[in-house]
Parts: sequence; structure tokens; C-alpha cells
Amino acid sequence: MEATQTANAPSYETVWAILQETAQGIKELKESQKETDRIVKETARQMKETNQQLGGLHNSMGDLIETLFASHLGDKFDVYNYNLKRMYRRVAVYDDTNRLRTDIDILLSNTTVCMAVEVKRWLETTNQVDFHIRRMQLIRQYPPAEAKGKKLLGAIVGAVVTPEAREYAEQNGFFVLELTGEDVRLLEPPEGFQPKEW
Repeated sequence: MEATQTANAPSYETVWAILQETAQGIKELKESQKETDRIVKETARQMKETNQQLGGLHNSMGDLIETLFASHLGDKFDVYNYNLKRMYRRVAVYDDTNRLRTDIDILLSNTTVCMAVEVKRWLETTNQVDFHIRRMQLIRQYPPAEAKGKKLLGAIVGAVVTPEAREYAEQNGFFVLELTGEDVRLLEPPEGFQPKEW
């Protein structure tokens, strides 16, 4: 019985050839893995670079949108007799410990009223409106000098505004404006609209 098993067993040369073939396969696999790792690292680097460029583009687009209409944005509220002739951009909001809590893209004001305006490329979701609600609460809690002692109102501007986001914003007392070419227009609020005083 033992002689039969030995006779059927592969020769030393066959085993050695199989081991060499396996070792070569492992070596090639390791080389392939190194190349895959290099490609993955290079792809990750390119994605990071692209994200940074897109982030810069996003900021540039936001700045461009603000620049296009900021200088005459207050005029859009003349129909409400707010007379918002003073305009401030990028107003920081600090808490009592001097920690930055939020900022205001554009703050319009007169002697008794101020309007915190959030600028979005796309006003698409109710979450964006909720974020501005939280911002308004922080502005009221920690008013910057330009807003102290004044009636505080809010508005949101979008280059593109979805009906869902617009309706939700107006339900929460925000004015909604939309970019139209080189100008911005105040969208007509629904009947019975009351701007919220924060």
C-alpha cells in the first residue's frame, strides 16, 4: 500500500517546479499590488486636488453672485418701506467668549431694521432654510454691532430656487430672492405672508 502511494506521489522535480511557479505568481501578485497601490494613491491625490479646485470655484461663484447684486439689494425691499441703504458683507457673529458662531453673507440695515441675507448658488432643500433659521437665532442671541437693538428680518437669495425650498422659506418668514441674469428679483410672497421678526 505504501509503495503505491509513493509511486503516485509527484517527483521532487515536479514539486520544485510547482513551488517555483507559485513563488513567481506571488512575486507578480506583489508587483501588481504595488502598482494598484500607486494608482490608488495617485487617484486620491488627483481627487483631493480637484475637490480643492471645486471648493475654490464654489467660493468664487458665491462671491460673484454677491458682487453682482449686493450693491442694490436693499432697493428690492423699498416696496416694504424698509429703506435699507446700508450694506455690510461677511459680518462675523461672535458669542460672549469671543468665539466665532456664524457669519452673515450680507447685512442690510437702516436705523431701526436690519435684514440678514444668506446667499446660495442653489436654494434646493429645506435643510438649507433650517440652517439659516439657526443662523438667525444666533444673530439674535449674539447680535453684531450693526444689528444691536434693531428689528431683525431674514432673506435668502439663490441663483436657482426650487419651489419646495421657496415655499418652506416663506412659511418660516423669510423673503426669497432669485438671481435673474445680472439682477436679482424679490419673489412675490404668498398671500398673507408675514416676514418673521427674530
